[in-house]
Amino acid sequence: MEPRSIELAAPAPGLRLTPGLPLGALLPVLIVLGAELGVRAGLVPANLLPPPSAVGEALAWLAANGLSGHLAASTLRVLAGFLAGAALALPLGALVALDRRAERLLDPSFQALRAIPSLAWVPLLLLWFGIDETPKLVLIAIGAFFPVYMGVVSGIRGVDRKLVEVGRLYRLPPVTLARRVLLPAALPAILTGLRNGLSLAWMFMVAAELIAASRGLGYLLTDGRESSRADIMLAAIVLLALLGKLSDSAMQALERRLLAWRDSVGDRSAS
Repeated sequence: MEPRSIELAAPAPGLRLTPGLPLGALLPVLIVLGAELGVRAGLVPANLLPPPSAVGEALAWLAANGLSGHLAASTLRVLAGFLAGAALALPLGALVALDRRAERLLDPSFQALRAIPSLAWVPLLLLWFGIDETPKLVLIAIGAFFPVYMGVVSGIRGVDRKLVEVGRLYRLPPVTLARRVLLPAALPAILTGLRNGLSLAWMFMVAAELIAASRGLGYLLTDGRESSRADIMLAAIVLLALLGKLSDSAMQALERRLLAWRDSVGDRSAS
C-alpha cells in the first residue's frame, strides 16, 4: 500500500452560529441573556449588577452627553503612549538581544522594573510631572514597553543560528543581514510583543485615568463609582472591551499582512 499524506483537519473558514452571527459572539450573547434574566428574576440585585438593558440605556445617555470626547481622549492617550513605549522598546530589545554586554548592563534592571505594578508608578509620576497629560502618557508607555521589549529579545534570540551562518557565508553586510535574515525570522515574536503591548496600554490607560482626569473611560469609571451608578461603570467596561478588541483586530490584520509568507499550521487552518 502506498503511504497516504496526512492532512490536518481545518475548521470551516466561515463557521457561524447563524447566517448573521459569528460563532465568537455566542458566549457574549449568552452572558447578556443570562444577566438580563437573572436580574429580572430577582436572583441578582439590580443596584449591584444592572441588567444589560439598563447598561444600553446608559450608553445611549452617554452618547448624547459627550461620550465621543471621552472615547477620543482615551484612544489618543493609548495611541501616543503605545507608540512611545514601542519606539523605545524596539531598539533597546534589539541591542540587548545582539550584545551580551548590553544584556548584562540593562536586562537585570528591566526585569526588575517589569515586576512593578502599574499603580505603584502613580504617586511617583504625579510627584514628577503633576496631574497634566504627561504622567498619563508616561504610565501608558511604561505598560507598553515591557511586552514589546520581551518580544524583540525573544524573537531575535530565537533566530536559527544556521540562518545567520548562511547569511554570513554569502557575505551579507550587517545591515542587510539584519533586514533579510534576522528581522523576518524574529518578526512573529515581535508582532506578538506589539499585540501584548497594545493590550497592556489599554490597561495602564485605565490606571492613569483613575488618578486625575476630567475626560476618558477611566474618568467614567470613577464618576460611576462616586455616584453609585453601576450602569455607567459597566458601560465604560463594555466600551473598553470593544475598543481593546478593535485595536487587537487591527494588529491581527497587520500581522497577517506582514507574515503572509509564513506557512504554519495556524495559518493553514485559518485559510
